[in-house]
This record gives sequence, C-alpha cells and structure tokens, in this order.
Amino acid sequence: MVAAAIQLVIPARAASPLALWHLLSLDAPAVAALWTWFVARAFHVSLPLASPVAMALAVWILYAADRLLDARLLNARSVNAWPWGQAKLIAFPHDRLEARHLFHHLHRPAFLSAIVAAALALALLLPALNPAAIRLYWIEGALLAGWFLVLHATRSAHRLPKEIAVGLFFSAAVFIPTVARSHSLRLQILPSAALFAALCSLNCLFIYAWEHGDPGSANRETRHASACPPHATTRIALAHLTALNVTLTSSAVVLAILHSLPVAAADERLVPCACAVSAALLLLLHRLRQRLSRTHLRAAADLALLTPLLMLPFLR
Repeated sequence: MVAAAIQLVIPARAASPLALWHLLSLDAPAVAALWTWFVARAFHVSLPLASPVAMALAVWILYAADRLLDARLLNARSVNAWPWGQAKLIAFPHDRLEARHLFHHLHRPAFLSAIVAAALALALLLPALNPAAIRLYWIEGALLAGWFLVLHATRSAHRLPKEIAVGLFFSAAVFIPTVARSHSLRLQILPSAALFAALCSLNCLFIYAWEHGDPGSANRETRHASACPPHATTRIALAHLTALNVTLTSSAVVLAILHSLPVAAADERLVPCACAVSAALLLLLHRLRQRLSRTHLRAAADLALLTPLLMLPFLR
C-alpha cells in the first residue's frame, strides 16, 4: 500500500511567521473568511460578523482534521525526537506528506483539543447564521463527508479529481452566505462563483506541481514516484498550467468588464478583478518556485488568494 519512504529536509527558517501561518492551518480559514465577507460586500449583501467567523472556524476544523488524518501514516518513532526549528532529515512513509502533516503529527494533542474548542465555538455561532445558509451547508457537508470518507477510508482516492473537488467545495462554502440572503442573485453570482472555484482549483494544481514536481520543472529532484497517482484530469492540467492560468485571467478580465457596464454592478467587478490578480500572482510564484522552500511556497500560494484586501479602496 505504501511506497518507499521519501526524504524531506525542513530548514530552520521554516519557523518564520509565513510558514507558521501555513503549518497551523490558518491560511485556508483566512482566505475563506475574507472572501466570504468580500463577496457579500461586493454584491451589496449585509452579512453578520458571525458568518465569516463561523466560516473561518469550520474551514480550520476541516483542514486541521484532514492533515491529522493524512499524518496518521507517519511513523511516530521517526519524529518523536524531532527538535522544531532545526534542520532535520525526516523519513516519510508516504509521498503525499509534507511539513504541514509532520507539524500536525508532532502537535496532535494540541490540535485535537483546539478542534474540539473550535467546534464548540462554531456551535454557539449557529443561531446567528441565516437558516437558509445552514440548510445549504448541511447539504454541502453531507457531500463533503462522503468525499472525505472515500478519500481517507479507501484506496481509490486517485480516482477522484481532488483539485477540482476542492475548488467546488471551497467556492460553494464562500458564496452560500451571500446567495442565502439574496436568492435573486443566484444567476447573477454564478459566473463569479465558477471563476473563484477555478481559481481555487488552480491554486491546488500549482501546489501539487511544486510539491510533486510538474512535467516542465527543471528541478527533477522534487519529483518522485507516486504510490497514489493523480487523477487523469490532474495530469492533463499539470501539463498545461500556464495555459490554464492565462485562460482564467482572461476570463476574469472579461467578466470584470461585463460587470462594469451597468453602474449598479460597479462593485461586482471587483470579484473577478481579485481573481485575476490572484491568478497572476500564482503564475509569478510558479516562475520563482526554485527560490523558495516548499513550505514557504505553499504558504505564499494561499497568501496570493488574499487579493480582496487590495480591492478594499475601490469598494463603495
């Protein structure tokens, strides 16, 4: 079941704030909470503070749990004595595991306690959320639970297009609060939601390429045999990352122009604008990937999705 162990060097500078933001699983929740607020604001929908906070808590629980489940493959004896903050050669028993999995494995009791606390806090926030949004989240949660079950409890995970699934689930979660409060926006908001889903999938594809070695990478040392080969759609996408990035950026620009035509939709154009800037930043990171460690590159990929912050001066 398990391929030959791989070696991963974790540098001393991995304890930087940017790396810790990623290792503590705070990157995805920050992106989700920011985009949840930003989408609602751009489409002139008022959300209570509880909505982005609940989003951040829910996403953190999912990501931390996912990494703990992945980290169960680690050999505890190989990491128990590992001193955080020092360079160390670690043997991993599976090719999908990275520094974030090791970090969660080392601090498993703390993460489990934090997950329980976050779940309790999330439960307390539920009464403040829109009932329609909660119903939609129950549906998405059921689908996500089924996907997690297949992903972690079977040997057929490679048959699932993981990068596409992540993009769809993440985008749906971000746009649900806005749609639930304004049903009339469903068709109007769909292109932006699809664009953001494509951006999230592209983010995952770039990360996969950096961590596993993309077909065009000059650094062949990052490539290794995969015990769980990627889905066929992932392999095709990895071979055309630049073209996909250009297509997404061009689509975002076109959508931004279309949203700019009616004066009432002036703020709505900021959503595709933010997507276009994020796609451009991901492509820039791809060009500079040899200059950053894998941990910092992974963190920077999620940092590139915080572009709504750049759009704040343009919100009316």
